[in-house]
Amino acid sequence: MRFMLLMIPHGYETAAPGTIPDDVDAVAAMMAYNESMQKAGILISCDGLHPPSMGARVSFPGREPKVVDGPFAEAKEVLGGYWIIDVPSRAAAIEWATRCPGGENEVIEVRQIQEIADYPPEVQALTTELPSMQAVKKT
Repeated sequence: MRFMLLMIPHGYETAAPGTIPDDVDAVAAMMAYNESMQKAGILISCDGLHPPSMGARVSFPGREPKVVDGPFAEAKEVLGGYWIIDVPSRAAAIEWATRCPGGENEVIEVRQIQEIADYPPEVQALTTELPSMQAVKKT
């Protein structure tokens, strides 16, 4: 089962453009955590994200795209980064999230990724033209 671990660093919603982590010890601890997931064979990908002040949001009022550049005044929680892992269960994903060397202002949300196999057959049939969507590794 694939899961996304979403890092939510409180305060990042107001970070200035170009803000990046600068606590060498915290970054080193996070790199060790990432390496432990890689050595365990569960890490698919991970990345940090630039602050919302450098982002954009696309909404679709009336089904028409509307682009709003960051920062986003209404944002209370934003993503600072993510991991995608492949583990046997939700409990295993949560256990890995508890190993993260997060700080007091950080929260990790654990979300299972929807696989094509989770959908009804008629929806799965829509993906037959995209074989790469069918070839997701299962644990």
